[in-house]
Amino acid sequence: MKPPYEITNTILYLYGQITEALGMSKSLLLVKPEAKLRRQNRIKTIYSSLAIEGNTLGIEHVSALIDNKRIVGPKKDILEVQNAIKAYQHLNELKPYSMKDFLKAHGILMEGLVDNPGKFRNSQVGIIKEKEVTHIAPGYNMVPDLMKDLFEYIKKDKDLDIIKSCVFHYEMEFIHPFEDGNGRMGRFWQTRLLMDANPIFEYVPVEETIKNHQEEYYKSLEKSDNSGSSTIFIEFMLDAINKSLRETIEETNVPNIDYSKRIEYALSQLTDWFDRKEYMKINKGISTATASRDLKQLLEDEIIESTGTGRMTKYRKVNKKKADT
Repeated sequence: MKPPYEITNTILYLYGQITEALGMSKSLLLVKPEAKLRRQNRIKTIYSSLAIEGNTLGIEHVSALIDNKRIVGPKKDILEVQNAIKAYQHLNELKPYSMKDFLKAHGILMEGLVDNPGKFRNSQVGIIKEKEVTHIAPGYNMVPDLMKDLFEYIKKDKDLDIIKSCVFHYEMEFIHPFEDGNGRMGRFWQTRLLMDANPIFEYVPVEETIKNHQEEYYKSLEKSDNSGSSTIFIEFMLDAINKSLRETIEETNVPNIDYSKRIEYALSQLTDWFDRKEYMKINKGISTATASRDLKQLLEDEIIESTGTGRMTKYRKVNKKKADT
């Protein structure tokens, strides 16, 4: 059964913004940020996700633990960070649509912190906020089937993968499948699902944006609970994803991509006849003059050939075998 939510104008707008930002990252060849930024963003991700859960260690402590340095702090908080470091190191190995791997991830995140890491809860739970019960989760006997249905939804439903990752995050929080660690697992697994939509999300610290808007995050969960639909939460999460992605792009400080990188990327995408306009579309942000210079140089280097004249000129990559004969 498909989880209840609506595709609103806000959702469509934010999805469009995310798609635009992903296009920008692609045009900058930002498939994988430089090592320094990857490390920095991983630290932000781990620190932020655990800080939301009340971990008292600072970002400098997380950085030290990633470097295998000893620190002073509460044992439980140190173990939480060490577990999270290990879990994020295994992120690529986990299959996004596998409930078995989902449980494995919880086992890594919560090892030594709960009695049954990597296993669904076997008791009734509720969420208490300021001495009031704000959410009563479904009965523990319902959890395996509800999670199975949720994984079937993300695997088979035709909606957009990025939107489905938000739905999964909300529904998992609603089901509350574990004794503890539900919040960090919701954020962790959404990152894994986002990576399946685009690899760059491995290095986009969405958790930091959530932490910086923590009150909104919880309110969107509560409002979605009250409405019986994840629509409000989807809108919040898409906004957080968009902000995080654009901040990551800005922080890369990618200089103007030089000629060799531009042509390597463009010719990997343009496999048939193309014109200057199509070349500029692949290399977003370059001027008409730069595109013309690139194409002229490619012709002189006999990397491409052309047909037609003026605005009707078309280009294509030279067939190496043909050129050699």
